[in-house]
Amino acid sequence: MTAYELAQVNTARLKHPLDSAELKDFVDNLDPVNAVADAADGFVWRLQDETGNATDMRVFGDDTMMVNMSVWRDTNALTAFMYQGMHRELLARRYEFFERVKEVMTTMWWVPAGHRPTVREAEERLLHVREHGPTQYAFTLRTPFPPPGAGAA
Repeated sequence: MTAYELAQVNTARLKHPLDSAELKDFVDNLDPVNAVADAADGFVWRLQDETGNATDMRVFGDDTMMVNMSVWRDTNALTAFMYQGMHRELLARRYEFFERVKEVMTTMWWVPAGHRPTVREAEERLLHVREHGPTQYAFTLRTPFPPPGAGAA
């Protein structure tokens, strides 16, 4: 068992209400994409409510901002899921569903194995990477950091 796991948060500002015709393809694919994630090698946990997703959860008190948060074995496991199959197809269409924004909307950080991050924790990490850039505390896929005690990436 590893001492650390990779937490990730991805936020997005909706272009339209979730129940709109414009977001139908996105909403219709949530459960299938979540099922693929849940079965992916290296997947540990994802934020969800009683509906099985996190579409009713928001970040920064903004009703137009969605949050997706999960924990993975490492960056390789996360990227293998992100850039394959249904998730890759929806990722390619993200600007149909979500606004383009200039600020950092996603970040990662290492958590002790078994820790499940909160939305508040994710907000703190996002604010940190926006203010300070990628650091060991909060980083991006383009500038990753190894788990504590693992040495340089």
